[in-house]
Amino acid sequence: MNKLSEIYTSDKIKNFLFSMMLFGVVSGLYNGVFNNYLHDILSINRLERGWLEMPRELPGLLLFVLIALLNRFTEIRLIRLAFVIAAVGIGGLFLFGESRLAAIIFIVAYSTGEHLMMPIRQSVGLHMARPEKSGLAMGVLRSFGNAGQAVGYYLAPLILLIFGIISKKESTGFVRYRIIFIIAFIVLIIGLVITSRMQKTGERVKRKKIYIHRKYTRYYLLEVFFGARKQVFFTFAPYVLITVYNAGPELISVLYGIWSIVNIFIGPLIGRLIDKAGYKKVLIFDSIVLILICLLYGFAQRIFPANIAFLVICIVFVLDAIMFAFGMARDMYVRSLSKTKDEVTSTLATGLSVNHLVSIGIAIFGGFLWQRLGIEFLFGFAAVLGVGSLVFSCFLHKPPKEITLLK
Repeated sequence: MNKLSEIYTSDKIKNFLFSMMLFGVVSGLYNGVFNNYLHDILSINRLERGWLEMPRELPGLLLFVLIALLNRFTEIRLIRLAFVIAAVGIGGLFLFGESRLAAIIFIVAYSTGEHLMMPIRQSVGLHMARPEKSGLAMGVLRSFGNAGQAVGYYLAPLILLIFGIISKKESTGFVRYRIIFIIAFIVLIIGLVITSRMQKTGERVKRKKIYIHRKYTRYYLLEVFFGARKQVFFTFAPYVLITVYNAGPELISVLYGIWSIVNIFIGPLIGRLIDKAGYKKVLIFDSIVLILICLLYGFAQRIFPANIAFLVICIVFVLDAIMFAFGMARDMYVRSLSKTKDEVTSTLATGLSVNHLVSIGIAIFGGFLWQRLGIEFLFGFAAVLGVGSLVFSCFLHKPPKEITLLK
């Protein structure tokens, strides 16, 4: 891999990447056990799982408003704020995670920190990158995040295994989830301390309070389809494994871990691919693969014997997660249309809000489809959305031959 100084312009890039890796560790710990925690401790069923996404995704929906209210904050201060809010959420789950109402409140708090981090880290990564290596820079940033996630995903089942051996009586109780939450909280505090060393990093990027422009219409539409695709994966794909194939938190964490390890190496490769082939071709490929993935999710149990179907779904689950790395192409599309850095940050935030608006509806509608009509209808509908994404990707503008340094 190229030296960081050949990819980025900031001398504080190591602190930034390491802090993103720590946030990835927390993401791995949390997401690795989240769906099993909902199922085992809060007794959330399939329909309720869909409804839960309404409050959980609300921070993403209102993200462009939050970014607008915090427009006087530098981007580094926003990263620190994201660490603080996420820590409040994780700490609350550690203390009050057995109560449904309290759990939902602190799940939303963690989600707020997580969603605030999403566009800001992408924006900072793009701003620190050398213009001719933007795709590679985004790939490296994703690799650091995935390295942290891999640690979190594998640490979670290890903790659960050790706890199960020590205390078999409570191996399925809330105590083992509490251990995960307290470790995640400590990691967030360490990440916050590291980001404090970045407070003098770079220039202040002033953001428009709210920025929506017709030139980004295709980007907003792509985010609509991505929001639907994302929600089907994060909400229902793990529940396929848990409720249909009786997968435990250990297996879910291991599968997420495989995804993260693969993405450590594939992230920079996808970044280079975007730099060479352009975002349009990459997004077309992503949409085609997504359609195939959705069809396998929905019909594997009808096509294959039970044991083979389980293996197929595990492979599809990992492949589905890996495909999220191709989302860097949408960020590059935004950069190619933007004239200034503040446009990038504001547009990414608006796009994230657009995809979360769709996510909330898809979560509720998807839960209804699965509960009333079956898994085939849910993922068949997701495949149709994949076709829509493919069509719009085909009509994107061709990327410019050169991307200039944004002001």
